[in-house]
Amino acid sequence: MHGFLWILHKDHHIRDPRKAEWNDLFAFIFALPSYPLIFFGFESFGFRFWMGSGILCYGTACFLFHDVYIHLQIKILKKFSNKYLRVNVKTHLEQHNSFAQFNYGFLITPTKYYGEEFISA
Repeated sequence: MHGFLWILHKDHHIRDPRKAEWNDLFAFIFALPSYPLIFFGFESFGFRFWMGSGILCYGTACFLFHDVYIHLQIKILKKFSNKYLRVNVKTHLEQHNSFAQFNYGFLITPTKYYGEEFISA
């Protein structure tokens, strides 16, 4: 999303009161191959089923962690917290700073951030 798909993702890094972003199209991007793969692979539980299920699980995790938990677009998890999730939220929000020169993968954070959270406890 920070590579060749930046054109869809960049407006997500602009904080404004909009409810919809171009970034939201990723839900459809994940769904388009997922549903047919699950449908056509369901009968034999072949590779198509498992590929579609993997895409579905990744997209669901992105939605729940990123949109619901980090950005509170749906305010159902705002009081839920643990050290691991706090570290990932902190680094993700730092990545949104305009001066940020780094990009972490989904739920991947450098160990120095874990040290800060777990040592300070």
